[in-house]
Amino acid sequence: MLDEGGLLKKVNLHDYLRKIIQIDGVSGYEDNVAAFISETFSPYVDSTRTDNLGNLILYKRGSKKDAPSILFAAHMDEIGLIVTKIEDNGFLRFTSLGGFDVRTLPGQEVTVYGQKPVNGIIGFKPSYLDLDEEKGQSVEMKNLFIDTGFPREQVEKNIRIGSIAAIKRGFLPLLNNRCAGKAFDDRAGIAVLWQCARELVRIEHEAHLYFVATVQEEVGTRGAIVSTYGISPDLGIAVDVCHGDFPGAMEHEVSPLGEGAVVTVGPNIHPLMAKRLFETAEEYNLPCQRDVSPGPTGTDARAIQISLEGIPTALVSVPLRYMHTSVELIAPEDVKIAGRLLAYFAAGLNRSFLEELSCL
Repeated sequence: MLDEGGLLKKVNLHDYLRKIIQIDGVSGYEDNVAAFISETFSPYVDSTRTDNLGNLILYKRGSKKDAPSILFAAHMDEIGLIVTKIEDNGFLRFTSLGGFDVRTLPGQEVTVYGQKPVNGIIGFKPSYLDLDEEKGQSVEMKNLFIDTGFPREQVEKNIRIGSIAAIKRGFLPLLNNRCAGKAFDDRAGIAVLWQCARELVRIEHEAHLYFVATVQEEVGTRGAIVSTYGISPDLGIAVDVCHGDFPGAMEHEVSPLGEGAVVTVGPNIHPLMAKRLFETAEEYNLPCQRDVSPGPTGTDARAIQISLEGIPTALVSVPLRYMHTSVELIAPEDVKIAGRLLAYFAAGLNRSFLEELSCL
């Protein structure tokens, strides 16, 4: 793994999370993240390729030629911003790429990617300057702007309408083995796949494995649609984040941090896939939680399930607080547990399980 001081040969999960969330990779512009993932997975897979849309496909050969294939998909893109107008005073108007919680944008630091990266901050009119009819109104994106400090003439030398911007936020370790930062949705999922690949170095598996870092999930699960079609796997598991517990949340809508991976059940999920994941967790004494999704999940699982003639699909998630903000918070132990769960699931996958699925 490349580091500022050269080649870092050994890295733990905590370091991996710290590094991957600080690489900017807004939807549609994931190349730098893909390069990092390709390098860090290379010791654990047999081949690496990129498809026409930009999905990174990492293949690990199974021990039996006629064994089933499984796709593990986690999206590498993050929500971001795109410039829509340059004001006469040099301020940049923008809209979002993906679903930002607009309430959290004022005051954020950003990197604007013109011909050269430029630092900026997101500002808006202070509340004490509001007119009477404006007081108490909610924050709207149309009233926000990026201030780079430059006048229009200098801004236009570097930045164009259509330039992208990414939130600038460091990795923050917290007490009780928690950490916060941007883009854990879904770099935490990528870290789960990395942990899984490392676990499988010492575990024999018949199945052929595809670890896919998908693009453009935040703007429509596009990468999962394309990669599933291209690979045509027998099974698929999406790896993403779900809402972690916090004050004021409905208990049935959130999952506690630090209590293991979350397996979803519902119509987007093949019931025998979920059942096998729960059985695997119990067999290997891995903490595992259950989540219910009554409709399509807002993840790559919805795209995998309905690709081709239909792919038996499951969803494994990491609990995360403050989704779609710059201070997303996770427990790295949940990432480690989820990675082990996928590894043991893969190790138990054989042709007879595939036949069992088709008989449901």
